[in-house]
Amino acid sequence: MTLSVDRGTRSSGALLLADISGYTGFLGGVTDAYRALIIEADEPPLAYALMSSLLDTMVAAVAPPFRIVKFEGDALFAVADDGTTAPHGDALLDCLRSCHAAFEARLAEAGELWSCRCDACQRIGDLGLKFVLHHGDYVTQRIAGREELAGPDVIVAHRLLKNHVRDAIGARPYALFTEAAMAALAVPPEGMVALAESYEDVPPIRITVLPLA
Repeated sequence: MTLSVDRGTRSSGALLLADISGYTGFLGGVTDAYRALIIEADEPPLAYALMSSLLDTMVAAVAPPFRIVKFEGDALFAVADDGTTAPHGDALLDCLRSCHAAFEARLAEAGELWSCRCDACQRIGDLGLKFVLHHGDYVTQRIAGREELAGPDVIVAHRLLKNHVRDAIGARPYALFTEAAMAALAVPPEGMVALAESYEDVPPIRITVLPLA
């Protein structure tokens, strides 16, 4: 018997993760505060609609030039293949800043319309946005009819969502660039902070961080 295997397609490009920080705590607080009402309600809590709205806003800001690969809870994963319309230099920074500005505007609009003023619901103000941008190789496969990206560089990008950036810059939104992304995408380093992250099974990763507020 011959086993048919999809070996996928090898590519390289920019790997972008945009993550909504503080959302787990916000949603958990709302759920705990209104558990009885949620159980009896016909519809999910408004917090879920807010999440969808914020993700829609982020997608509209980055796609194109990035292509959305998938949603990962409170984050989106996107890619811009080399040789396509991947933004470089100031155009890349403008894209990320525009996404952050649109996110903040949508969040402010939601905050004005949010009717409940309890402590749990007021944690809406704790929500923020952070970006991780890496550049490297990956394999694109079709699994159950959906595009999936795999490879060591994809793992590195996801690892960097857990970092120590806020120990250096405080509780601020930011864009994190790996050394590979800085070089491949000609990112200007002005106003950025140079750091490094270490994980058990990979060499130290040099990063550069741009505070967004």
